[in-house]
Amino acid sequence: MQRQKNFIGGEWQDASQARDNINPSDTSDIVGVFSQAEAPDVATAVSAAKAATAEWAGSTPQQRFDVLDFIGTEILARKAELGRLLSREEGKTLPEGIGETARAGQLFKFFAGEALRMSGEHIRSVRPGIGVDVQREPIGVVGLITPWNFPIAIPAWKIAPALAFGNAVIFKPADLVPGCAWALAEIIARSGLPKGVFNLIMGKGSIVGEALVNHPDVSGISFTGSVAVGRQLAVKCAQRMAKVQLEMGGKNPQVVLDDADLDTAVNCAINGAYFSTGQRCTASSRLIVTAGIHDKFVEAMKKKVEQLKVDDALAEGTQIGPVVDEAQLSKNFEYIEIAKSEGGNLICGGQHLQREKDGYYMAPALITETDNSMRINREEVFGPVASVIKVKDYEEALAVANDTEFGLSSGICTTSLKYAEHFRNNADAGMVMVNLPTAGVDYHVPFGGRKGSSYGTREQGSYAVEFYTTVKTSYTLA
Repeated sequence: MQRQKNFIGGEWQDASQARDNINPSDTSDIVGVFSQAEAPDVATAVSAAKAATAEWAGSTPQQRFDVLDFIGTEILARKAELGRLLSREEGKTLPEGIGETARAGQLFKFFAGEALRMSGEHIRSVRPGIGVDVQREPIGVVGLITPWNFPIAIPAWKIAPALAFGNAVIFKPADLVPGCAWALAEIIARSGLPKGVFNLIMGKGSIVGEALVNHPDVSGISFTGSVAVGRQLAVKCAQRMAKVQLEMGGKNPQVVLDDADLDTAVNCAINGAYFSTGQRCTASSRLIVTAGIHDKFVEAMKKKVEQLKVDDALAEGTQIGPVVDEAQLSKNFEYIEIAKSEGGNLICGGQHLQREKDGYYMAPALITETDNSMRINREEVFGPVASVIKVKDYEEALAVANDTEFGLSSGICTTSLKYAEHFRNNADAGMVMVNLPTAGVDYHVPFGGRKGSSYGTREQGSYAVEFYTTVKTSYTLA
């Protein structure tokens, strides 16, 4: 099998080490073999990016539009092919993989437009005869570190604005999912960018990511991943005064009130907790349910969860694909046992499933009789595991929802405009969903959270400009 190489300084470059990319639906299937970069490769990529910054920073809005539009157009044209690759290497169902790929194309299209919409301000000074201009300029070389759970959408929502606003890019994808990253890089390599403006370095975070974060010529790091790594990264960037943007974990609540439509509430919980195998930072892993509807909700949830079809991500009719790898599968089982030891009741799921092909299959788990002090409700599991917390009323539900170190997404199911509005205004989260799953966001609006979930400026939409640019104020005497 041909080894896929890193893309550095406009050239495809091999490395001494390589990694097999394993299909979690069928562990005998090798998706591809991908080069593993080392620290010297990072230095070479940063040098190439730094040399290319002036040319790309000086490019016209039309040039940037043309590049990003080309990338977006090809991704959308190949969404079925690329979506299949995504599902094969990450484990999302095929409809989810195609949907994520389409979103990546839409992101590049959106930021192509943003390149044309870049504007500044001309302001009259308080002093006579002086004009003031405020403009945005690129920050330079940016390092983009992305996770395995959205292997094409998250790279797209970092790479597209970085390029749209005139920066040079070093892209470090998650080690588990190099296939989508390489396919995206191959498209970008043919987009008309000057050599060095975009670079792909695949490899271990402990080696490649570490070298990228610590390099003095990298002006900013945008990272999506675990809380522990994000916090370490923030300290390292602060020490050398580099700009940093972090998207980390979530322990997102889905509140269900007595007056909620039961079908709506169950559908929101099923979608939010279990789709994409629960491997979303926006997943609703805490189901906070008021006493009057609790028993009916739990009964309906159990019935629905047991009916979910868990199988090969590429198989027709699959609703839940495999967990991404063996380590994550073991972690899921460990948290279920912890919940049971603390008094939780596993009412369905939670076991390893056998399918036609060997893979990391798990029956979605639903745990009742939990409270908000249990580890299952404090720590992010990142799998198809949801716990139910019974509360007496809306006031307690809101308090429990906000009682977490995280603050990414928060949802409520209710037919009361009063409670919906109050929750929107008082949920301590960056995103609030009313009668909708906590997971599922648009590409043209800001994404991000509060507290331990996010640090720095928002991603996506017009707000992305804040991270990828710096503001310059100029005075001119007429």
